[in-house]
Amino acid sequence: MRRFLSAIAVGVGAQAAAAEVACGGSFQGFVQDLKTEAVAMGHAPATVDRFFAGVRQDAKVLKADRAQGVFQMDFTSFARRLISAGRLNTGRSMARKFDRVFDTIEQRYGVSRGVLLAFWAFETDYGGFQGNFNTLNALVTLSHDCRRPHLFRPQIFAALELFERGDFDPARTTGAWAGEIGMVQMLPRDILENGVDGDGDGHVSLKTSAPDALMSGAKMLQGLGWRAGEPWLQEVSVPEGLDWSKTGLETQLPTDDWAKLGVKPRKGRLSANLPASVIIPQGRNGPAFLAYPNFRVYFEWNQSFVYVLTAAYFATRLEGAPVFEPGDPEPGLSGEQMKELQRKLQAMGYDVGKIDGILGAGTRAAVRSMQAKLGMPVDGWPTAVLLGRL
Repeated sequence: MRRFLSAIAVGVGAQAAAAEVACGGSFQGFVQDLKTEAVAMGHAPATVDRFFAGVRQDAKVLKADRAQGVFQMDFTSFARRLISAGRLNTGRSMARKFDRVFDTIEQRYGVSRGVLLAFWAFETDYGGFQGNFNTLNALVTLSHDCRRPHLFRPQIFAALELFERGDFDPARTTGAWAGEIGMVQMLPRDILENGVDGDGDGHVSLKTSAPDALMSGAKMLQGLGWRAGEPWLQEVSVPEGLDWSKTGLETQLPTDDWAKLGVKPRKGRLSANLPASVIIPQGRNGPAFLAYPNFRVYFEWNQSFVYVLTAAYFATRLEGAPVFEPGDPEPGLSGEQMKELQRKLQAMGYDVGKIDGILGAGTRAAVRSMQAKLGMPVDGWPTAVLLGRL
């Protein structure tokens, strides 16, 4: 569920945290240190030996960790890639099949079924493909790698606890390259803290039980601050004369104020005076949405902006929203052009994070700052015109 995308662009804080966690060196020696630490925590030596018996380094995990070019895509392209008629129809079918489960979830945790269905679809295609990386190998490999071991090392010991209670098999448990497991892809620590036996069989089985997976995901979202009964995203139309500097997640206004500024919903009404941000992922001529407080919870699940927006939008589609109006945005930058832009902004003193060709929060903030300095509309959308003026 919670992938470590923002931490891939390692900043000073992440580097400092990583420096405090042992990593690198001989892989066998690293595993031995993990075993020593586990025993010191109070785990039985024989149990620790069984848990780590077959662990090995997985080069494919490191390759997957470094290859995430899909997040360079713009919102329209990404949404069209991930959302299909088949996924919509399957989602609606799953909503009917597990109607009672979703009723329980909405009553107990306050999380709408569309939200969970969208994550279920994007993470594993409704459980159809849950990843084939050995989970323990992935976690130990990423902990040994010195990019951000502080994020993955605790997950190893959480997996050990799951092993001790019979809910993790070091040799057979598989999932995503970053260690997530099951239909909605949860990390071991999150399973420990939020796992729910939704089908009543005495085990939390996120790989084989949809009720377990969905209820566990809902409990986690609730714990992350999901506000029951409130929206998360709503498509809107915005006037041409809007002050574009007010757009973006950095600015929140009550919906009544947005209405006075000419922001209108494409369908239905604006939610009564909730704080919200206008987000225009492809600039002032592209699609526009109101992002409510629940939208921010999505970033605890996956910290890629384009993924979060697409998942939130798909959730609204599953609950009856129309296809978004794409508008006519100016062409965006290619991956290489975005890297060039990031290098130039970095040379000017802006913190854009890693030079990765992805329009993340740091790059978008720097773009907005430069647009303001250059007298351009401050919509956070980098174009060839902006790149040329730098």
